[in-house]
Amino acid sequence: MLADVLPYLVCPHCGGALGQIGSSLRCADGHTFDVARQGYVSLLRAATSFTGDTGAMIEARAAFLGAGHYASIVRELLAVEPGPGCVLDVGAGIGHYLAAVLDARADRVGIALDAAKPALRRAARAHARLGAVLCDAWQPLPVRTGSAGLALNVFAPRNPVELHRVLHPSGRLVVVAPTERHLGELMSTVDMLTVAAGKGEQVSTRLAPYFTEENRVLREFTMTLSHRDAAALVGMGPTAFHTDADTITAQVLALPEPVTVTGSVTVTTYLPESTVPGGR
Repeated sequence: MLADVLPYLVCPHCGGALGQIGSSLRCADGHTFDVARQGYVSLLRAATSFTGDTGAMIEARAAFLGAGHYASIVRELLAVEPGPGCVLDVGAGIGHYLAAVLDARADRVGIALDAAKPALRRAARAHARLGAVLCDAWQPLPVRTGSAGLALNVFAPRNPVELHRVLHPSGRLVVVAPTERHLGELMSTVDMLTVAAGKGEQVSTRLAPYFTEENRVLREFTMTLSHRDAAALVGMGPTAFHTDADTITAQVLALPEPVTVTGSVTVTTYLPESTVPGGR
């Protein structure tokens, strides 16, 4: 719940501490943020045109992840030892991965950050120790400096400057990124966006000089999917922004069932650099 993570949140306008008064969060300067009836709060610093995933994409993601097809990714996240502080998921979506980490670590609370209201409606209910917050990952995050012991970033945008700022000096950032082999069987038959070769190296390059790579694991696994699950897999990703659901379903139905699909991701753990351009 939001009350559990209030010590880690800050006002997006003045950076002050937030307290809860009834169904609103408020700082000492009087900036007030109403908590939605679904349990999340918007802490956007400024207006943004980025709204994140659509409701249909969120429904597809909930169905696919709920079936356990990405359990291999969850296991890799659970193996990372956090530093002091909360668990932060930037681009958390429905809170699936964050909830799994909190289940394994009873002493932690978690903050799910996302730009999609449909995702946060689900994330707010994903775990009792999870607070869901609407924000733009490219704006300053409404999170206290140095307060996150573990930051998750799974198939999501990442802002190196802000991730470094909010991470505890002894904390860790974990980035899950697809390789060019990820979902290859679907990409060859369905109109899906492809992944550039060397994606993991590109991520590390963009995170420098704020983070240094500690460990990288290539995790590949085979999924045996029904037509329904395969359509959900396509429909929950960026392909859904340019291809309508009926077209995705028709393309998937043309495949033999069950559909065998390769999952291929890098799970990379980063440590924050102690000194960076411009200071911490």
